[in-house]
Amino acid sequence: MDWLVPLLTVLATIAWMEWVAWASHKYIMHGWGWGWHRDHHEPHDNLFEKNDLYGVVGAVMSISMFALGSEMVLGEAAWWPATWIGLGILGYGIIYTLIHDGLVHQRYFRWVPKKGYAKRLVQAHKLHHATIGKEGGVSFGFIVAPDPAKLKAELKRQREAGIAVVRDSAGA
Repeated sequence: MDWLVPLLTVLATIAWMEWVAWASHKYIMHGWGWGWHRDHHEPHDNLFEKNDLYGVVGAVMSISMFALGSEMVLGEAAWWPATWIGLGILGYGIIYTLIHDGLVHQRYFRWVPKKGYAKRLVQAHKLHHATIGKEGGVSFGFIVAPDPAKLKAELKRQREAGIAVVRDSAGA
């Protein structure tokens, strides 16, 4: 049973990081942090994007937790949950890299899912990219994929309300 609390801490951190990623994506990346995120929404041939700097921020968060969880930090005793929180942040980063960069944007491998959860993830994120610019938009998470039909309806509502400029091919 010594492994149960650390395992639950890692899993809870991964779940929490989906909320952190959603909120950061919606309010920072599509807000005051648009300067780093913009190139992710524009066509380019570069291997790296400024948007990748957000991954560095996540790595710093994870490394900081590992440091807090190490034996001694600035002469003080370690905070034991920090190591497991750091591992959860790292786990989320790996999931994000595989799903978002790998599966959805095909930066590392080519596979187009034909059904199920993986297809829904791809559809939801493609609908996120259906808007032009930082205003409006849908599906700001990376692991949770809302129903594509509901996302299309929301994009249509945003376009009609003048909240977002939606690409013609978005189906909204």
